[in-house]
Amino acid sequence: MTLAVVTLAAGKGSRMKSDLPKVLHRLAGKPLLGHVLDAAEQLDGATQHVVIGHGAELVREMFTDRPLTWAVQMEQKGTGHAVAQALPDISDDALVLVLYGDVPLIRTETLAGMVAAAENALALLTVTLDDPTGYGRIVRNDKNEVQAIVEQKDASDEQRQICEVNTGIMAMPARYLKRWLPALSSDNAQGEYYLTDVIAMAVADGVAVNALQPSSATEVEGVNDRRQLAALEREFQSQQADSLMVQGVALADPARIDVRGTLTVGRNVSIDVGCVFEGDVILDDDVQIGAYNVIRNSKLGKGVQVESFCHIEEAVVAQACNLGPYARLRPGAELADGARVGNFCEVKKSLIGKGSKVNHLTYIGDAVIGEGANIGAGTITCNYDGVNKFRTEIGDGAFIGSNSSLVAPVTVGDGATVAAGSTITKDVGADELAVARGKQRNIAGWKKPSDQ
Repeated sequence: MTLAVVTLAAGKGSRMKSDLPKVLHRLAGKPLLGHVLDAAEQLDGATQHVVIGHGAELVREMFTDRPLTWAVQMEQKGTGHAVAQALPDISDDALVLVLYGDVPLIRTETLAGMVAAAENALALLTVTLDDPTGYGRIVRNDKNEVQAIVEQKDASDEQRQICEVNTGIMAMPARYLKRWLPALSSDNAQGEYYLTDVIAMAVADGVAVNALQPSSATEVEGVNDRRQLAALEREFQSQQADSLMVQGVALADPARIDVRGTLTVGRNVSIDVGCVFEGDVILDDDVQIGAYNVIRNSKLGKGVQVESFCHIEEAVVAQACNLGPYARLRPGAELADGARVGNFCEVKKSLIGKGSKVNHLTYIGDAVIGEGANIGAGTITCNYDGVNKFRTEIGDGAFIGSNSSLVAPVTVGDGATVAAGSTITKDVGADELAVARGKQRNIAGWKKPSDQ
């Protein structure tokens, strides 16, 4: 039996107070819908169907890289109506799993349990809440068998005391859905076609209803407003922090870390407060991350130390390097073993050789720096003429004096020295001293400007 996952993502989300479709709002840097699709994608043999409506084209554009089948719900007539839009693309012998694009923390393990429980039956995911207000109640008989789901607005006073509620997530053979959905009625307080009404139909037809519960209530919480989104963000990040600490990472404060992608860690890694990790980040053994760093799609080698307030993006940092504070590595930056990039320095598309130092107030772009070089404070590789980028090469053991400008394309040879304050426009040979600055004049008796 094939598995068809139908995710409902047609809602506007008016309580978000935004023009963006609700399912495109981000949790941990990823659209809500993306989390749901990722969880379902790991199920064996799953094909994914997404029902869209409000902002349909925006939703399509966000997920063009995925093999999805789209269905459009032109009018919002309820969950039963939404699922019906996807059914024409689903074969009769499939098993259908219904999910919601605004429930981002659902776990693959929970969904796998639903699929297993839905063979020739209807599997229903329920949760027991201290305060069930607003949710559809699970009505059971004297044998504790599920009989129906009654929505809050249609429930009697007695039914409203029930604390077991519907999460909306269910699974069943497609042949049942195709029989039951056309029989749904909109004769209810909302005037909508409730998918939940198929529970009573299943009972009437003698189809078993198997109720399961998730690992925690937060797993099935939906997002309707900014407060709920923020609460789920913190829950997600708490889970990431727990996972990291289980792997041996020392977190200065587990409540102050944000992982917006995949963070792979080695042994003896420590992370101070306020750090953000985006995309795919790898931290090798003994990496020490200071406070308030942002690291995106980068790899940091063994023993790297990152001082506070650094931004590192699409960079590769080898062993025992030291960064910051206030260093910026832009895409294409690569540091060899033991290199240092210090205070208020920026490196873009450049190689910093083994043991070389770029310590203060410096821009290195489109450059190759050899081993053991020293780049003085205020140095700039002038790599851009307004149209084209050019390369600077600095040899092993070279010394670049403070406040120097190297106008690319230019080469500074091994062991060469550039005097402080120089503007270098021609190649400097190995072991040469380059002095390229105006002659100093001291003027006696000079009068400072005055406002008198």
